[in-house]
Amino acid sequence: MKSFGLSDKGKVRADNQDCFLLELCPEKDCLIAALCDGMGGAKAGGLASTLSNKTFVSKIYEKLCASPGKVQNYRSLLKTACSETNGVAHAYSHFSEDFRGMGTTIVGGVIKSNGSGYIINVGDSRAYLVSPKKDHIRQITRDHSLVEELVRFGAITREEARVHPQKNIITRALGTEEKVDADYFEFRLGTGELLLLCSDGLSNMLTDEEILTIAKETREPEPFCRKLMERTLETGALDNVTVVAVSK
Repeated sequence: MKSFGLSDKGKVRADNQDCFLLELCPEKDCLIAALCDGMGGAKAGGLASTLSNKTFVSKIYEKLCASPGKVQNYRSLLKTACSETNGVAHAYSHFSEDFRGMGTTIVGGVIKSNGSGYIINVGDSRAYLVSPKKDHIRQITRDHSLVEELVRFGAITREEARVHPQKNIITRALGTEEKVDADYFEFRLGTGELLLLCSDGLSNMLTDEEILTIAKETREPEPFCRKLMERTLETGALDNVTVVAVSK
């Protein structure tokens, strides 16, 4: 497998509260990937995302290595890791007034070398399956956001959601409550396809069609991520921007 990631504070924000992590797990012949987008102020948001990212990946790695020959229940593994990570972030939010209300989105999981993929998400950071040869892009995850709920209920269109004044309001986050409910998804990464993880700093600036066009121009994780970042910065990058791509 090939993988690559980039993160940038963008053109407007003073700090970068996004982060990502890629970790190979040879014992299970897989890659662990995670991306977080923090919130709650400069100190709190950065801590929430970094702490949650490292905790989530390390807990998955530990559990995979603890049972290398066992057939893994990935739904249970990822949901448990997310719940434990939420507990750590929530506890930290009570250590200081500076950390009150801190939280973070998360999207991440496990991608095996045979292409089997398992992903969880909380918030509005996304996972896409991009198929340049098939001229197709599919959002794997579903945003936990106000505008996503309005779209689901038919109150606004998908196009209206992109420019809605409340598009940045999320309905779930890690660390803000004692418990959190993560959504779980499975997918298959085929030869020539790309898994894309991104923060809303990318998805709010580029359409799915623009992402697909760039994938068709680049096709490999590193040039794909670099071109996505370049295009987002060119369009103004109003928020922190983080992209991670994986291919077989």
